[in-house]
Amino acid sequence: MDSRITAGYSWVEREAMMKKLLAICFSCMLVPAAALAETRCGWLVNPTPRNWTLIDAQNEWLIMLQGGYEAKGMDKIKDMAEGEHVTINYSHGYACFCMNVSTDKDGSVRQIYSTRQLPLSKCRHDPALSEPR
Repeated sequence: MDSRITAGYSWVEREAMMKKLLAICFSCMLVPAAALAETRCGWLVNPTPRNWTLIDAQNEWLIMLQGGYEAKGMDKIKDMAEGEHVTINYSHGYACFCMNVSTDKDGSVRQIYSTRQLPLSKCRHDPALSEPR
């Protein structure tokens, strides 16, 4: 740090300023990941174990494929049975969700930052969405 900036400050005060500066720099490094996040709303579909997709107005986004791909942050998906959902294939099914995610051009979700379950009516009344079968 330039000594002209810290002139007149004690060693303890300079150390505190340095820690604040480092904290600000570290915070700035985290911003790009959050800036790449996008909110996608649609049908979150889990038809069979470890197979997950999100179908929104733009695409069908791969979240997890049994024995293969898995997006980071799967633990952010809340149990859809806690809200309105449609059960298919025993304990599997689909629900209406909004997800804060980052995606790849190949149609996969790279990372899940947060999720929020919505009433089924929200997706059912969206003309851009067809209900899964």
